Amino acid sequence: MLREQVLDQTLNILEQRGLATMSLEYVAERVDVPLNELRRFWPDAEALLYDSLRYHGEQIDVWRRQLMLDDSLSAPQKLLARYKVLDEQVRQQRYPGCLFIAACTFFPDPDMPIHQLAQQQKLASFEYTLALLQEMGSDDAEMVAQQMELILEGCLSRLLVKRQLNDVEVARRLAEDVLNVARCREHGALS
Repeated sequence: MLREQVLDQTLNILEQRGLATMSLEYVAERVDVPLNELRRFWPDAEALLYDSLRYHGEQIDVWRRQLMLDDSLSAPQKLLARYKVLDEQVRQQRYPGCLFIAACTFFPDPDMPIHQLAQQQKLASFEYTLALLQEMGSDDAEMVAQQMELILEGCLSRLLVKRQLNDVEVARRLAEDVLNVARCREHGALS
């Protein structure tokens, strides 16, 4: 049994079926591993969920770092690259809505480790956006970063519920509009 295979399959289940339907039994069946072997590493569904979200967060962090180092893309292209990835995922019938938010809703105690993971992921996303906006010389980069993150969160939340590709395009265009307004403000066109 490969840990990554189990975690990838668990993420796939979460994206397609949601958090409420996930169980160790279902994951064991999908990865064709005896349940008792899964329980050696993850004693319950909550442990598997936590490990899957941690793994997912690491994947996102690696993707962001690679994107930051990609000199072939401009800062605005790097900011909008999220929507290209979301578009590709939805076209593959994967709905990567914000699994961190869904998990926090399912486990509402703010002291749970899942909430800490969610906070870390949200902060890392904000810092990524802010760094790129500062690189662009954006006026009031912190406020624009908050707006960009809110658009992304809205898109991810809608994907969890509606699962419509069009929502990704709407969010991308809205994020693009926010960037354009920020550029206009930066150059005094809106004063």
